[in-house]
Amino acid sequence: MNTFNHRKMKRKSLNKGPRHVLFPDIGKEAKDLLSKGYIKDDVFSISKSSSIGVVQSTTIVKHGRLSTSNIAANYNNDTVGVKMDSKSQLSATIGFRGHFSASTKTIFALKLPDDSSSELKFQYFHEHAVLASSFVLNQSPSVVISAAIGNPRIAFALEAEYKTARCFTKYDAGIHVANPKCNATITLSNKGDLLKALYMPHFDQPMKVAVAAEISRRFSTKEYTLTVGGSCEVDRRTALKVKLDNHGKLNTLLLHRFKHKSSLLVSGEINMKGLDKTPRIGLAVALIS
Repeated sequence: MNTFNHRKMKRKSLNKGPRHVLFPDIGKEAKDLLSKGYIKDDVFSISKSSSIGVVQSTTIVKHGRLSTSNIAANYNNDTVGVKMDSKSQLSATIGFRGHFSASTKTIFALKLPDDSSSELKFQYFHEHAVLASSFVLNQSPSVVISAAIGNPRIAFALEAEYKTARCFTKYDAGIHVANPKCNATITLSNKGDLLKALYMPHFDQPMKVAVAAEISRRFSTKEYTLTVGGSCEVDRRTALKVKLDNHGKLNTLLLHRFKHKSSLLVSGEINMKGLDKTPRIGLAVALIS
């Protein structure tokens, strides 16, 4: 299950180069604080590791009256993974690093019987840059290219998608700035229609507190959203998160860790502008051995 320790993330973020900030991951630390772990369903998962490096996991998710389940097995740090769900959808992922050189990584994902998600990814890492390409293999093939350049203090990221039938369907850009006191991210996505700005200050270590804010503006509808959130470590095993946006949506999250990294997660959502509506509650239990 998802856990959060933003004090450790802060120390690591200043030592990471641009290879960790391809467009989907740019501003990840602040985005995780505002979104990671919040759930609206009931989830139960069991994971078990073997001595040879195989991780077996079973996950059951309840969406209202409907339930889905997944059985997965991963080997050697997700180098090889196989997953099957309740609809008999089988997916396999194979990834290997250093086949062409020590700075490359190749991933192939295949989904059966529907091959619409079959994908081939190639990543190249450099000290001050990273380049990634993804090829979706279906009746209308598409190519996604992501690139980033910079250093642990400042990085620029770009991403574009080209479909053979529709030309360019996506082009996004972002900039990420980090220093010991804070980090900030600005992204422009959805073909220039959605502008987002993320800001996360860094506090002293003993406080065990993290906060972040995000403001987004959609130019086509002139709609904007402001979201603020924070997390606090109550003790070594318990953490609390909360976020609120300008539309009155309040989300809370309580995480309690048991022995052997097992955890219990309770998430709630309340509409402050519609208190007559029933609050939404999600419960997740993860047993890891």
